[in-house]
Amino acid sequence: MLFLLLLLLFSSSSSSSSSSSSSAITDLEQAQLHLFQQYLRINTSHPSPDYTSAVSFLSAQALSIPLISQTLFFSPSKPLLLLSWPGSDPSLPSILLNSHIDSVPVEPSKWSHPPYAAHRDSHGRIFARGSQDDKCLAIQYLEALRALKASGFSPLRSIHVSLVPDEEIGGADGLAKFVESDEFKKLNVGFVLDEGQASPTDEFRVFYADRLPWSLVVKAVGSPGHGSRMYDGAALENLMECVETIARFRDNQFDLVKAGILAASEVISINPIFMKAGIPSPTGFVMNVQPSEGEVGYDVRVPPTVNIEFLRKRLDEEWAPVIRNLTYELFLKGPKLSDNGGRPLSTATDESNPWWSVFTKAIIASGGKLSKPEILASTTDARFIRQFGIPALGFSPMANTPILLHEHNEHLKDTVFLRGIKVYEHVITALSSFPGNSS
Repeated sequence: MLFLLLLLLFSSSSSSSSSSSSSAITDLEQAQLHLFQQYLRINTSHPSPDYTSAVSFLSAQALSIPLISQTLFFSPSKPLLLLSWPGSDPSLPSILLNSHIDSVPVEPSKWSHPPYAAHRDSHGRIFARGSQDDKCLAIQYLEALRALKASGFSPLRSIHVSLVPDEEIGGADGLAKFVESDEFKKLNVGFVLDEGQASPTDEFRVFYADRLPWSLVVKAVGSPGHGSRMYDGAALENLMECVETIARFRDNQFDLVKAGILAASEVISINPIFMKAGIPSPTGFVMNVQPSEGEVGYDVRVPPTVNIEFLRKRLDEEWAPVIRNLTYELFLKGPKLSDNGGRPLSTATDESNPWWSVFTKAIIASGGKLSKPEILASTTDARFIRQFGIPALGFSPMANTPILLHEHNEHLKDTVFLRGIKVYEHVITALSSFPGNSS
């Protein structure tokens, strides 16, 4: 009997605790979550992102704060929304907060909830494409600015928010064109925050550089022959030797990561994307003819600290030598290998960069912790900013959160999203109040 009474008391306590946790979210926070869900329900996934609806929604929120709003077009049907809060000293370099509007495609059948419904489950997880990458940032920026406006805060430096198209397909028609424009030059940007990634630990991650994206295509040629014959140096034999050699290099790089010697972002990743060969037939391929050509394509990501000539030497001597009738194309999918001053595309995270000190102190003031600064394993729009020598950090305040960008069932917990707004209140306050003349 005593056991049953204790069990009932425990159940009652647990139920009360759960209810208390749910009710801990205020009406204001519920409204902020509702805005986040509204934005997530606008389908901005490629290949046909609904930029018009997204920009209309975001513009309305900006005007309600209020912020100065401009819609810019550097490519037809691809609006870029620029929001501004002028500072009291416009001569000082400004702060720019960047987020991309577009998202990657989904396979709806693989999701536990519809990917554009922004379903919030009993654990507070909001399921939607873009919830982590990176629609959370736009609403967090706006709600942090709304709170600061309401508090009577007056920034010393001007604050700008850029909400841009096409990041997920390379950014060529988005931030890449914006940073080359007169509109961007007029902003006199001194420091930029762009997207980062979730952290499975209680520390926020911060990124000072991106790996640079390259594409590699290797082609093989040779004489065709009967499918039954054994040849030395047939086209596909040479191509497969190339594939095997590159695979060994990839394995060696991956072993460094698995052993904990280097982070995934500090090695060269080279992953096969496609292979084309064979002579098509109505039922598939002609099976008794060895083809005279073939090709294989790779996605290559290189840390900014690695000289690309290292890869070219490997290709020339080992992977795709001309003596094996192999040729290759290796081309950069982005701006430049270095900034306009010839320096690596990275941002200092030490005392040489005063913005770094301001940023880290703001994170501490918000109650957060930062992990060791990293190179991002993938690629973001921040590389277009860094090419001008402007310091830019990748940062998304998502601690204790699984990394789900581009995955099925991408989601973000409500409390993590709401905490991010408070973090940005501290960060924006500190950065826009920084009195130094650093540019």
